[in-house]
Amino acid sequence: MLSRVAQNIYWMTRQIERAEDTARLINVNTNLLLDLPRNTTFGWLPLIFIVGADNLFFEKDPNRLADETNVVKFLISDRDHPSSIISSLAAARENLRTTRDTVPQEAWEHINGLYIYARDHLPSRRGRFEFLRRVIRGAQQIGGLLAGAMSRTSAYDFVRLGHYLERADMTTRILDVRSANLLSRTGQTQTQTQQTQTQTQTQTQTATTEKEEQDPFESIQWMSVLKSLSAYQMYRQQVRVRVSGPDVLKFLLQDEYFPRAVAFCLRQLEICLRKLPRNEASLVALAALKQKLNAAAVPELAHEGLHEFIDEVQIGFGELHDQIAAAYFAH
Repeated sequence: MLSRVAQNIYWMTRQIERAEDTARLINVNTNLLLDLPRNTTFGWLPLIFIVGADNLFFEKDPNRLADETNVVKFLISDRDHPSSIISSLAAARENLRTTRDTVPQEAWEHINGLYIYARDHLPSRRGRFEFLRRVIRGAQQIGGLLAGAMSRTSAYDFVRLGHYLERADMTTRILDVRSANLLSRTGQTQTQTQQTQTQTQTQTQTATTEKEEQDPFESIQWMSVLKSLSAYQMYRQQVRVRVSGPDVLKFLLQDEYFPRAVAFCLRQLEICLRKLPRNEASLVALAALKQKLNAAAVPELAHEGLHEFIDEVQIGFGELHDQIAAAYFAH
């Protein structure tokens, strides 16, 4: 297979996955804010950090408000933002247009149709949910079509490489940003509880009541982390306990059966790479990632060191991408 073809297929599936994930993030965040108290500090800026575009967002106007209108427009329809939904779909369409003979004709028709729909129906607030639903469903239909109608040649291996690397990257980004506020607040609560042990019984009861009032909203936010990855139902089936930070982290990082868990994605990447030639350096980079993930004591990370751990994992993703690009896209 030509390196240009392999590269275009790889990026095409990454961009489709990115559009779907971004649509899901916006959808879940909108619903989350409806469930939280009005005085919550939880807003729209975390979505900018999740997609790693904070510098770009504030580049044109450092005083730009990260409110619902600006953030949603930036993530859906900003052509200057390469990871917006419309930019991702346009790039996926262009990558596939130049390699149409390697995938089923229906895949081109679906991707072209999804891009045209997104271009022509950029939503008002009233039509946002339907727009996002169509983007998510369209991306899933394309994935299902490729899985059901594409021969298992090396071209399909690059479809899966792009798909699972993008998915693993997004899972870690969501965990990194979403958990930061929740875990730091949990640590503060534990410190406050220790301090109140020397105070009066009345003060202790008051602190306990406040903690009980916070707990439902903390649970709602951890549920939103799961829902951002369509993981809530599978979490409840697998874990079978009340939603909590350490359990959510362990499920999304180390579960080997859920398709958006990092461990599952790494296993699928390994299966694909072992079918390809010149895979030695890529497999070494992947093995280092797997070792780091398997050795992680997630309950301890939930209290300290999660951000640093995820930074190291994302550096590993970058190294894996670089090795894939060097082996297959540079020839």
